[in-house]
Parts: sequence; structure tokens; C-alpha cells
Amino acid sequence: MNLSDFCRRITGPDARLLPENHKLGARLICPEYSKSVQEVKTYPLLSQDRSFLLCWNFDSPGNLYATMMPSPENFCYHYSYSDGEYTQLHTHDYLELSYVVDGEFHQRILNKDVVFQKGELCLIDKNCLHQDCLTDQSGVVLFLGIANDMFTEIMNENSTPQKILSFLQSALLKQKDVQQFLHFRPSAGASEALDDSLLLLLKESYSPDSGSRYITKGLLFRIFRILSTQYDFSLSKEQKQTMNWIVFEEISDYIRAHFRDITIQDLVNEFHYQEDYFNRLIKRKTGLTYSAYLQQIRLERAEHLLVSTDKSIEAIADSVGYHNKGYFYKLFQEKYEETPASYRRHTR
Repeated sequence: MNLSDFCRRITGPDARLLPENHKLGARLICPEYSKSVQEVKTYPLLSQDRSFLLCWNFDSPGNLYATMMPSPENFCYHYSYSDGEYTQLHTHDYLELSYVVDGEFHQRILNKDVVFQKGELCLIDKNCLHQDCLTDQSGVVLFLGIANDMFTEIMNENSTPQKILSFLQSALLKQKDVQQFLHFRPSAGASEALDDSLLLLLKESYSPDSGSRYITKGLLFRIFRILSTQYDFSLSKEQKQTMNWIVFEEISDYIRAHFRDITIQDLVNEFHYQEDYFNRLIKRKTGLTYSAYLQQIRLERAEHLLVSTDKSIEAIADSVGYHNKGYFYKLFQEKYEETPASYRRHTR
């Protein structure tokens, strides 16, 4: 059973149907009741170390079936709507990732109408005002709510820096006064990989068992990994500037941690950009090429060791990545206008 079939099964005729006036209905689908009110949807689970899923099935024109999980008892809620109807304007106090399983999905985000096609995703920041549009088109949409604590835990356990993970952590979580969203579009085969992971997550949340928390966290890690490597997203000019600084800081930190024997191919393997990207980014931020920037870091480290340790100059040169003593002397003298030995004598 694929993701689309499973979503339709849990929102189909076999599910326990709630009465239309059930209090949970407004949580699942809250129709617009005011043009001026801005609701803040809070995290629905008591535990902040779990994610939750909300599934919408536009079964036929004017009929929407929804369910949420995990739940003490599986259920389904039916809502009759008019074509073009909106939900109430709202924000969340958590991150929401919406995924179009089938059909297309319309949203109004920051007063902008956006259409998401099958396989595309939208990640909405906590303070981002938006509404969902209910149209007379069949389709299935999956909403994934991620508590801040769980998201932070996933970020902290990610051992390989990735541009999207860094952006989410720094730009979405830390800049709490910024309203923004990200529209993800899949590369070839990406939606199939994401479907498989979301299906496993959905099944785990629909029928939780012992260890579900750990399985869920692992699947979330996998989902964000797919987003970071197989999906593209577009940024505003301001977001791109933020993104470039975040990536530069990560690259700079990595170079400083591995300056002794690093190569530009190591950066390619670690950050998944082309070689010329690193030269362009470093040049834009420092005015130096990659080679000149690495040389500067090595010589600054050598200068520190000359002043703060009694290591021989040969040992210092080797420790910062220069195995040719003559070449090291030449570079050091060009930068500091004296030999390493002379520099050590007068600074100490």
C-alpha cells in the first residue's frame, strides 16, 4: 500500500466518523469566521518530543475528510465546504510541513496565493500568517507538525552540515520576528523517496507502539535529509543573504578545524557544492580566494604558536600544513615582513 492509498484508507468509510459538531472538528478544519482575527494554533500534544500528523482527504467536490495522529483512538472527521472557502487566518507555535500527496493544494501565505503541486512541500515558520483554501479538486494533503524541542534535537544530532538544515535552524528558529515560508520542489525520484519515509512515519503515528518516539525521530531525520539533498527551494533576496552567511560560517568553521590537510574536494564532499561555489562565496565574504583564505588561516595559526609555545619553527610549519620549511618562511615573511624567528624574538 502506497502513501496515497493509506491516507485514503484512514480517512475513508471504515474509520470511526465523528459527529459534525464535535469539538475536535475546529482543530482539524477551522473555517473562516472573521477577516480580522488571527488565531495562534498551539501544539496539540502534551509531549513536546513527538511530532503529529494531520491528514486531509478531498474525497469529492465539497467533501473533506480529516484525521489526526497519534490519537488514543483512531477517528475521521467530515466537513462540507464550498469551493474557494478559506480556513481562518492563523499561525502556529511550532513548525508545520505540508506535503501534497495527490492533486494540488492552495494556500494564502502572507497575503500571497500559492499553489503546491503533487510531490511539493511547504515549510511554514512559526509566526507566518496563512490560510488554507478548500477547492473542488480531489487530492490528499499531509500536514506534519514538529515541536521545537524535537526539531532542535534532530538538528543537534545531524553530523553532516547541510544547507537546508542550517537554514532551518538559524533562519527559522532563531529569527522569531521574521515571517517566512519555504516552497520545496522535488528533483527526479525525490518524491518517491519522501513518500516511502512519510508512509512509515504515518503508520508509526497511526498505530504507535513501544519505541515509537525513537522510530519517529529517525524518520524525521531521514525526511529532512531527503529535503536537504533531493529538493530545491527558492529564497527571497533577504533570505539568500542570510543563507550565504550561514553557509560561509559553516565552511569557515570547517576549514579552521581541518586547515592542516584540507583540500577543496573535502569541501565538495562535505557541503555538496561545486568547487567554484566556494571560491565565489569566500571571495564575496573576505575578498580572498579559497587558497589565499586557507593560507591566511594557516599563517595566523603559525603566528599564534610562535608566540604562545616553545615548539620549533619546523614543527610549527608542519603542524599548520607546510612541509617545506623554505616555502613556509617565504609566505610568513611576505605576510609579517620578518622571519618567523625574528617575529618570535621581538613579540616575546
